[in-house]
Amino acid sequence: MRLTAIPLLVSALVLGGAAPAGAQHRAPEPSAVVRTDLGPVRGQVKTDYRLFQGIPYAAPPTGSLRFRPPQPARAWPDVYDATSPREQCAQLPPPYGGETSYVEDCLYLNVTTPARTHGRDRLPVMVWVHGGGNTTGTASVHNAAKLAVDGDVVVVTINYRLGPFGWLAHPDLETGPDRRHQSGNYGLLDQQAALRWVRRNAEAFGGDAGNVTLFGESAGALNTCANLASPTAAGLFHKIIAQSYTCTAPARTVAAAEADGAAIAEDMGCDKDSVSAVAACLRAAPVKTVLESFEAKATDAGPVAGGDRVLPLQPEQAIERGRFNRVPVMHGNTLDEMRLFVSLSYPDPITAAQYEEIVRSTYGTDADAILARYPAADFPDPRIALATLQTDSHEILSACAHQDAFALLDRAGVPVYAYQFADRAAPPLVDVPGFEEGAEHTSELTFLFPGLFGDLNAEQQRLSDAMVGYWTSFARSGIPKARQAPSWPRFRTPNDVLSLASGPGGIHRTDTAASSNCSFWNSL
Repeated sequence: MRLTAIPLLVSALVLGGAAPAGAQHRAPEPSAVVRTDLGPVRGQVKTDYRLFQGIPYAAPPTGSLRFRPPQPARAWPDVYDATSPREQCAQLPPPYGGETSYVEDCLYLNVTTPARTHGRDRLPVMVWVHGGGNTTGTASVHNAAKLAVDGDVVVVTINYRLGPFGWLAHPDLETGPDRRHQSGNYGLLDQQAALRWVRRNAEAFGGDAGNVTLFGESAGALNTCANLASPTAAGLFHKIIAQSYTCTAPARTVAAAEADGAAIAEDMGCDKDSVSAVAACLRAAPVKTVLESFEAKATDAGPVAGGDRVLPLQPEQAIERGRFNRVPVMHGNTLDEMRLFVSLSYPDPITAAQYEEIVRSTYGTDADAILARYPAADFPDPRIALATLQTDSHEILSACAHQDAFALLDRAGVPVYAYQFADRAAPPLVDVPGFEEGAEHTSELTFLFPGLFGDLNAEQQRLSDAMVGYWTSFARSGIPKARQAPSWPRFRTPNDVLSLASGPGGIHRTDTAASSNCSFWNSL
């Protein structure tokens, strides 16, 4: 229906007298048009949910706004078409495949709600930060309908600047109005701008702006943990869920990030004689040139700690000192995190001798002890041995590093609910022939966002139901619960980790510190 027809319809109802019997008690039809603070948006009404895609939450970060904090989006007078997603942020494809994008105008978000929210209590809001190493990925591939419908929540999935556009640090970008901001945190500031949009607009979509859960996986979890430690994110969320990236992982230092930025500027021919000339050159360079220079220098992408109020301390330090946003935390990893990366690095089988050589070149004087604890003969494939020891170790995705984070957050006095996703038959991100992917990095995502990497069998569907119940009840109350599923203990000891797998007994408490040999790794 055209908006101009609404006054005529109202007049007809008034002139026609009372509504038919019973009609006055009928729930209003779900509306495809919602009025945001910047103007009305039209989405899609499905059978049991509504979907609004490609809503701008900040101005396009192009031209003079490149390498600057996000600026407010402009209002629009007419109904905005939110029936399809916008393009992904500028990126080169990852090793496991994907599309190249040269689009900088990408600060958009998507909203999924249950079909009927009118006249009900305000629903919890869950804001999803996608993974992809902070260099790849997009929000629109995550189908949030199951979370929204089964969990009775509003889900917002966001794009944020990636690679150099989100994370390039250079002191010459910190001039004029940008002097107060440490360069290199544009992606983090984008996420906070999206959270402010949620605070202003949640109610229009049936959500509760006072009950927001920030959640993300991989780099999305890294960013979620950084927001936990960010004073400028205070009050923007009330719970977090960090999936597969420990909150004790170090952020980039100012010195390291700016050294990387200087190398990229030199590679691009932007090492000019004046501050203004450097900044102008970086902002004018073609998108393709910036992306390729960033990739050629193998530059890390992620938040920068220590430069300003956005992230004044390393996340671990902030939690230790109690200088973080004190909210309930759900946190965990997968049983076989590193199998994804080992399979990408070694798609062909390796021998036991090659395995030993890799371990010795990586771990130096600790190699003998590690090889004794993880001998190739104990595993069906030397690559599985390599992935297992890496998953157990103190790397950023490891079980032991996550145990460190659980304990640190518990000591800080916030409720912590720890998990390990352990379904080894989960659909993998990449199916490498002759390799058992197991519960590798990203493997839990299909259980929250159906169809992302493949289909689930009946037992896995029941696990998915339980996980959606746990995730959304945590968003509602800060305590994860699910129908016909075991209770989830608050983390107090290493045994208070909930293992999540399909089948009878697949959900149970486990001690990941023991199963991952954390005492051994701590001794090295």
